[in-house]
Amino acid sequence: MIDINASVMQVLLAFVVVGPLLGAVAALLPAPPGLKGKSPEQAVLRHGVTVTGAILAATIVLALGFDHDHPSKMQATTDISWIPALDVRIHLGIDGISLPLLVLTALLTFLCALYSYFKMPAGPSPKAFVALLLLLESGTLATFAVLDLLLFFLAFEMVLIPMYFLIARWGGEGRTQAAWKFILFTLLGSVVMLLGLLLIGIKAGTFDMMALATDNGRSLTTSVQVIAVLAVGLGLAVKTPMWPLHSWLPDAHTAAPTVGSVLLAGVLLKMGTYGFVRILLPIAPDGFRTFAPYLAAFAVVGIIYGSLACLALARQGAKGDLKRLIAYSSVGHMGFVLLGIATMTPTGVNGALFANIAHGLITGLLFFLVGALKDRTGTTDLDSLSLLSPGHRPSTSGSAAPNQLQTGAALYGKAPRLGGLLAFAAVASLGLPGLAGFWGEMLALFGAFRPAAGLSRPAFLTFMAIAAFGTLLTAAYLLIVVRRVCMGPVPQQAPKLADVHTYEFAAWTPLVALTVVAGLWPRALLGLTDPAVQQLLAGGTR
Repeated sequence: MIDINASVMQVLLAFVVVGPLLGAVAALLPAPPGLKGKSPEQAVLRHGVTVTGAILAATIVLALGFDHDHPSKMQATTDISWIPALDVRIHLGIDGISLPLLVLTALLTFLCALYSYFKMPAGPSPKAFVALLLLLESGTLATFAVLDLLLFFLAFEMVLIPMYFLIARWGGEGRTQAAWKFILFTLLGSVVMLLGLLLIGIKAGTFDMMALATDNGRSLTTSVQVIAVLAVGLGLAVKTPMWPLHSWLPDAHTAAPTVGSVLLAGVLLKMGTYGFVRILLPIAPDGFRTFAPYLAAFAVVGIIYGSLACLALARQGAKGDLKRLIAYSSVGHMGFVLLGIATMTPTGVNGALFANIAHGLITGLLFFLVGALKDRTGTTDLDSLSLLSPGHRPSTSGSAAPNQLQTGAALYGKAPRLGGLLAFAAVASLGLPGLAGFWGEMLALFGAFRPAAGLSRPAFLTFMAIAAFGTLLTAAYLLIVVRRVCMGPVPQQAPKLADVHTYEFAAWTPLVALTVVAGLWPRALLGLTDPAVQQLLAGGTR
């Protein structure tokens, strides 16, 4: 930790939120002649790397200047009146809950900009691509930094348009339908969420999230809390996504460009679960307690459903798509996050926040790797990526005939570093102890073992047992994927695949390193979140 003046911290947080928005406007302007480089396209892509790099640097300085001895205290706060008639304020601040998500967002966006500089998705002008990427970053960072309910809603909605166009204009097959499905699902959920947020603000007399959290629901009747939790929770559940409101996610991931999938899984899904923790838990605790068992039930159904869908896609001859499989795996992983939140305990909520960060790192890496595989092979079809050519099946004796061994991946032999990274990401995703994916799911299960007072322990023990079974299914489908894509003899006539390029190494190494660090040293993250969660559940933040 370094000692930074409070006013400097305020300026840094404001720059982190507004900087990408200004960068998006600048990306649409003509580049000065001295900055064009080889072409205007290269100049605007370099601009994207520069702006996201500056935002990441500011976020790191913000994290270093953060008072780690008091992570439950809201820091770097700015509070300016914006719409006095509605008591809407430009209120910004960070604590131990929001800071890790802020850093994760800045990191993933910078890595996506760096990756795109060398591997720009096929589509229209890079100017629009970079502007949309920066607009998406600004909206996401604002969501994790604002402390006013209406500002939260505006930031929450701000990300929809850029993600829609990233899918619709730079996506792959079926991109138009996937983009429309994404925007319709999330907009419908957001309309209901806005009504719930307005109900809270009008009944409590303020939209200030800190004041509402400190009040801890005392100014809201139980019936108002129940209605508010139902309305706001539906909007957040769509973005999370919670089963059965998840059906937009596999299509969006499958059609999105690589960087779109990375940001969708690594950052946008976290906005929904963050809203549950930041808004519903402290502001409407009685209403949340009413719905907590149902939220947990939907969460564990999502865990099992997502795992079974992945198993169906992973099995031999199922015509499964690897990108779609990882998308369905997110439904299961986010189920653990929702289960942890539903326990209403410090252990469970800390597990949910840890699982959020772990999922962002690991699934972001998985989508980068799948994108690299598609660049090299032209497909993400599992049959094509395995040793058997599409349309071929194993012989009844269990061994493949000689003419069946075609030009599949067998990555360990054809691109060993790429295969090793894919296997690493897979075992991290299945929750191997010592890697980041382990702690969040374990803490969520521990939280379900002893839920908060007023919640049925037998019911949550049942949920815990079902979720634990889901971890076995997760291990099964991920190991099948590793066996099919990475293992097996390499046919003599099989073409070599390009191994990890330098720019890919630069984009992926931070995710690998942080996955290991978070797995071996979980206290680095839990030390931030736990005091903030303890105070939030006890009645707000100071």
